[in-house]
Amino acid sequence: MTILDKIIKTKKEEVTIQKKQVGVNQLLKDPLFSRKCNSLKCNLLFEKASGVIAEFKQKSPSKGVINNQADVTKVTKGYCKAGASGLSVLTDHEYFGGSLQNLLLAREANPEIPILMKDFMIDPYQVIEAKAHGADVILLIAASLEKSQMFELAQAAKEYGMEVLAEIHTSEEINKLNELIDIVGVNNRNLKTFEVSIELSKQLAPLIPDGYLKISESGLSAPANIMQLKEAGFKGFLIGETFMKTNNPVQACQDFISAIK
Repeated sequence: MTILDKIIKTKKEEVTIQKKQVGVNQLLKDPLFSRKCNSLKCNLLFEKASGVIAEFKQKSPSKGVINNQADVTKVTKGYCKAGASGLSVLTDHEYFGGSLQNLLLAREANPEIPILMKDFMIDPYQVIEAKAHGADVILLIAASLEKSQMFELAQAAKEYGMEVLAEIHTSEEINKLNELIDIVGVNNRNLKTFEVSIELSKQLAPLIPDGYLKISESGLSAPANIMQLKEAGFKGFLIGETFMKTNNPVQACQDFISAIK
């Protein structure tokens, strides 16, 4: 069983429990559910955009604890001030140390910026949960979903005015994309082995249909990486560990964005 298999098994158990604790009707009544979403796609296409989607991430299965001292409100506000085009907030607790509370706090502190709820989506219930906690964008990981599930979850997101980021790792996974997806992200980290190489983004870029805005995720540790990926057609760059592993994630983000502008 791969790490991804373990995560999905745990996620199914968690969602079953969560559904019993907080019903859909309760989520639909949440004040945040009725808010209009901010567009990550528009922000990334803005002429002077940094393209950086700055992530609040405190641990991972491959690295363990990355930064358990960081304050989500302080860090996300700092990311925005530094010029991030969007935010990504981990909400998976078991493997990434995230929480829905962190998503709520990030939303409260940054009402105008698009926020991606970074989690392992397997059930339409989670889409409603994401909207009710302030997310603008959901993540669909092709490696963990069938093509029909990708469509079902994307359809739910669109129903609630959200954008959809589909994450791929192989050329075969491109076949799982559908017309409801807004952004395609190439994760340079293989979720089965956790090995990282930005060459994967360069290899898959020409295979992704032109209708999708492309972003690159993981392993983006140097401004030079961004220059190469821009030449390959990428408009967005999801970066978390590079910032979060430092003593001052906000300063690291600011320095990084300054270097690529």
